[in-house]
Amino acid sequence: MKFGGCPRFVTGRGWPPPVMLACMTIRDWPADERPREKLLEKGAAALSDAELLAILLRTGTPGRSAVELARDLLKSFRSFRKLLAADRRRFCAEPGLGPARFAELQAAVEISRRQLAESLQSGPPLSSPRATCDFLSAKLRDLEHEVFCCLYLDKRHRLIQFEELFRGTIDGASVHPREIVKLALQRNSAAVIIAHNHPSGVAEPSQSDELITQRVKEALALVDIRLLDHIIVGDGVSVSLAERGLL
Repeated sequence: MKFGGCPRFVTGRGWPPPVMLACMTIRDWPADERPREKLLEKGAAALSDAELLAILLRTGTPGRSAVELARDLLKSFRSFRKLLAADRRRFCAEPGLGPARFAELQAAVEISRRQLAESLQSGPPLSSPRATCDFLSAKLRDLEHEVFCCLYLDKRHRLIQFEELFRGTIDGASVHPREIVKLALQRNSAAVIIAHNHPSGVAEPSQSDELITQRVKEALALVDIRLLDHIIVGDGVSVSLAERGLL
């Protein structure tokens, strides 16, 4: 017999075969195959990328379950990262997507970023250049434009505030050390980490980057605030000028 365009099988031992899962809605799947129930029973780490994405999508499209839709999206965008970094126009061009789902996924990404920021604020002092790289990568690596930002730290090098200061092509003329000093004093900062991204994906510091670093360091030193590092974020890699001995 046929049901919904798929062969109908009689319930019995070993039913349904795995190939049949694609022919049913997720509600018809065995409980241990449903993403939400699987997560509750085994934990989020037990789920595949498509299953995790399906939970956020919640529903599929006519003829496709949420898991099938998730698999198609990951195939189309080639990775979680590229899917979540896609702009609204590109995202909504995919069948089964739209502004509501774009907003939901972007909200999930921002929650993750803010949770990471909270862990920096309540966590151990940022005494190592590596301690900030995950946070900065999550914030900056997928941007199509260059962004210059500051992390203001207290006397124990714990994060007081992250702030984006300048946008566009970052060079000596566009970064104003006096602005960095003014905001650092307002926040009663004892130390500062500066950072920016390279949209090209290449994180190697340029001569301009080294010049900016020295200008900011000298300006902060005038008010007895330390510049701990300048971190450049590329595609999957970050470079610390402190580790390079360029501070």
